[in-house]
Amino acid sequence: MRAVMHHEFGDPAEVLTVEDVEVPQPGPGEVRVRTLLAAIHNHDLWTIRGSYGFKPELPARAGTEAVGVVEALGEGVEHLAVGQRVASGGTFGAWAEEFVARAGGLIPVPDGVPDEVAAQLVSMPFSAISLLESLDLQPGDWIVQNAANGAVGRMVAQLGKARGVNVIGLVRRTAGVAELAAHDIDRIVATDTDDWADQVRAIAGDAPIKVGVDSVGGKASGEVMSLLAENGVLVVFGAMQSPTMEISSGDVIFKQATVRGFWGSTVSRTMPAEQRRALFGELIQRISEGSLTLPVDTVYSFDEVRTAAAANFEPGRSGKILLRP
Repeated sequence: MRAVMHHEFGDPAEVLTVEDVEVPQPGPGEVRVRTLLAAIHNHDLWTIRGSYGFKPELPARAGTEAVGVVEALGEGVEHLAVGQRVASGGTFGAWAEEFVARAGGLIPVPDGVPDEVAAQLVSMPFSAISLLESLDLQPGDWIVQNAANGAVGRMVAQLGKARGVNVIGLVRRTAGVAELAAHDIDRIVATDTDDWADQVRAIAGDAPIKVGVDSVGGKASGEVMSLLAENGVLVVFGAMQSPTMEISSGDVIFKQATVRGFWGSTVSRTMPAEQRRALFGELIQRISEGSLTLPVDTVYSFDEVRTAAAANFEPGRSGKILLRP
């Protein structure tokens, strides 16, 4: 079978290759899945660069999320069947014609969910809903997030609205406001305007902004922190711009603020099974009713993986970049 590989860490647009490898066989408690579509996420590309929290041994495969069809069952797997469509959001090496995954980590995909949606159902949507769940927010509460036009940013805005939480989004380009409006996402402020902070405060009015979500790093971390109310919480979700956060000590001290991290893979792995099922149930419900949308920008073939990796970071994307074997 064919799989996306890299023999060194570096720019994905330069180091990724497609190679012939042995078809994997599932062990006890595992399943082999034939890939239909796979998603490209920022963390996949950071892993290829060697700059993520997980660093594989070389030569390495790539990718972590895909939708596919069960091809073979390992010993002891009884709740899945050959021919069943499943989604996986935490299986390393998913950019391959076939991959092996833990049976317990696979999500059966309902018939009404298209492959393009199922291919991105787990990682980002589950991270977004888990993030909201972890914040213990009540209907009417206010939060602010940067990278609002990213995949997770859009989902936090949509899921927050569905839950009655007020979400203000920050984008770096004025054009991003209209791009999100096209997805029916409002309360967006562009930070390339001089009065952007005043615009945020005008939107929230007298209501305290309890939580800020930072996915950018650098000075953007401090910009989000500056908007928080007393006893506010800054949640560090990512570092798209810089791994170093620039935060005013005065904001931390006088607001008695809290800074904490959020790593979706750890949260998902340690979450009680009942809570995990409930959140996935909510995701399917939100998708079915249309309050959560998972648009696709472009689908590339494995042979175009270098182009696809470069396209992932192009500004103004309208949705997720996907790969087809």
